[in-house]
Amino acid sequence: MRLVTFVDAIGIDRAGALLDNDQLVLDLQRTHHLLRGHDSAALVSILALVEAGESGLELARWLVAKAPRETVLERQSVKLRAPIQPPPQMRDCSCFELHLKQSFAAARRARALRTEDPEATLKAMNTRADDRVIETFNKQPIYYKGNRFAVIGNDDEFLWPSFSRAMDFELEFGCYIGKRGKDISREAARQHIVGYTIFNDMSARDAQALEMPGMLGPAKSKDFDTANIMGPCLVTADELGDPYDLNMIARVNGEEWGRGNTRDMRWTFEDVIAHVSRSETLYPGEFLGSGTVGNGCGLEQLRYLKPGDVVELEIEGIGVLRTQAGTKAASKAEQTA
Repeated sequence: MRLVTFVDAIGIDRAGALLDNDQLVLDLQRTHHLLRGHDSAALVSILALVEAGESGLELARWLVAKAPRETVLERQSVKLRAPIQPPPQMRDCSCFELHLKQSFAAARRARALRTEDPEATLKAMNTRADDRVIETFNKQPIYYKGNRFAVIGNDDEFLWPSFSRAMDFELEFGCYIGKRGKDISREAARQHIVGYTIFNDMSARDAQALEMPGMLGPAKSKDFDTANIMGPCLVTADELGDPYDLNMIARVNGEEWGRGNTRDMRWTFEDVIAHVSRSETLYPGEFLGSGTVGNGCGLEQLRYLKPGDVVELEIEGIGVLRTQAGTKAASKAEQTA
């Protein structure tokens, strides 16, 4: 199934499923009411559906198979939010080594370009700090917890933060936890994944360059309203097939900026779940991001977004997550100037 959260005509979030090559949206609760004469608690939201477990998914599959015409809407007539908005928790991991290496190299080039002799400066740069990150990355999964309240969806507006002049996108794969668990083994972890989506981790690169020397990871550079964009749907694990052989493509204004494949993940979601769940309970609906695929952002090419740019992130089997970079907001200093 391809599950979505959509906004109805009076502005209420509803649980739905995409049909007919994603051209139609089935209202799951209305369908249940039409066929059975009452509402279902499992269909109040996609989160409620996930929390209901396999019985909830089976109910949704039955409704999708029936799909009466009266409860089907045109996709273009509704607004899609993130599949679960907000998720109960979100963690963004670093699973692609190529992205780390290329981002570190690009950041060094950017610093060197600000000197009188960029080539000499680049050759003289110390890479020990970057090498330590790569060394840690290869020993265990690394991640940070993002701002779940900054999650938005395919049709929500992205608001350019006032403090940044160097905005970037990040093409990421994402999964949702389907059932509660603690100390989950790698072998059992796949059973805890309910489905997958696309994640655009919008990043203020100028703010990131200032805060990363603090050694606590990204913070304000990724913490601002509308920074975490997910969607367009949650594809259930049974429909997607092999999650580790999916092409990933990033386009800006129709131009391809980069591509990769989920097979290049150094750490799979099963690895991450086994690591994160050590002495810690994971709950249904929690989100895990893969980190950026190699060649999946502008930083690696020292290219950044402009207000109004349209970013399209595509993952095979899931679809396209489309976001337009909003107009840059004025800072308080600019407002009073």
